[in-house]
Amino acid sequence: MKEVQSFLEYLKFERNYSENTLLGYENELRKYYQYLEEKKIHPFKITKQEIWDYLKYLDQLKYTNTSVARHITALRSYYSYLKEQGYIVTNIFKTVHNPKTKRKLPDTLNYEEIATLLDFQNETTPRDLLCRCMFELLYATGMRVSELVNIQLKDIDLKERTIRTLGKGSKERIVLFGDYAKEALEDYLNVRNGFLKGKKCDYLFLNTLGNQMSRSSAEQMVSARVKKVAMQHHVSPHTLRHTFATHLLLNGADIRTVQELLGHEKLNTTQIYTHLSNEYLRQEYFHKMKRK
Repeated sequence: MKEVQSFLEYLKFERNYSENTLLGYENELRKYYQYLEEKKIHPFKITKQEIWDYLKYLDQLKYTNTSVARHITALRSYYSYLKEQGYIVTNIFKTVHNPKTKRKLPDTLNYEEIATLLDFQNETTPRDLLCRCMFELLYATGMRVSELVNIQLKDIDLKERTIRTLGKGSKERIVLFGDYAKEALEDYLNVRNGFLKGKKCDYLFLNTLGNQMSRSSAEQMVSARVKKVAMQHHVSPHTLRHTFATHLLLNGADIRTVQELLGHEKLNTTQIYTHLSNEYLRQEYFHKMKRK
C-alpha cells in the first residue's frame, strides 16, 4: 500500500488536509484494499462491475448513504492521484456517482442557551477567563476549533477587533469580533502569562503545561462547560459555529457575507443556514405559543 501512503502524504503536505480527514481517508482506503485482497482484485485493474459489487458489500455492512458517499469521494480522489502519478490511465471512479443523501440540519443554540453558556458571572479564576475567552471568540467569529487553537498573538488586532486565521487548505481570512469578545480577550490576556510556566509560546490558548492547547483539549473544555451549566443537549465547538451563522442570518446578514466570514469556498455550503434559520423561527414560534 505504498501508493496509499504517498497519497496521504500528498493530502497532508500539498493539500493541507486536516488530521480528521486524513484519518477518514486512511480508514476507507484500508477497508477498500482489504476487500480487494479477499476478492483477488488488482486496484489498478478494477472494473465497473467490481466497483458495484464493492458498493453492494458496503450496503450489506449497513453503511448509510452518507458513509458510502464519503467512501466514494475518498476513492475518487485517490484514483485521481493515481492517474496523475501515472499508475493508471483513467480514473474509473469519475463515473461513479455518490448516492443521494438527506442533508441533516446542524444543531444550534437559541439566544437563551447561548446566554447561559456565556454567563461567567462570579467565575474569575485564570482558567475561567481562558474558558470564557474561548466561548466568546467561537460565538463571535464562527471559527472552527482547529482555527481557534492555532491563533497566535501576532494574528490579533485588538484595536480593529480582527483576527487573521488560516482555514481549510491554509486559506487565510479575517474574522471580526465585538465588545463582549474583546473584553473577554483582554481579561484572559491579563492572566495568560501565568499559564506559560516560564516558557515562551506564541499561541493564544495554552494548556496547563504552558504549551499550545490541542484541539481535543478545547473540545473537552466545551464539554465540561456544557455539563457545568446543565445544558440539555449535546454542544460541540462546531455548534457555536452553526449558531453564529444562524444568528447572523436571523439578524439580517447577507448570505454571501456569512459565506466569507465562515470561510466557505462554495455558497451552497452556506445556504443550509437559510433553512436552519427558518426552522429556528418555526420552533421559536411554537415554543412561545406553548408558554401562552
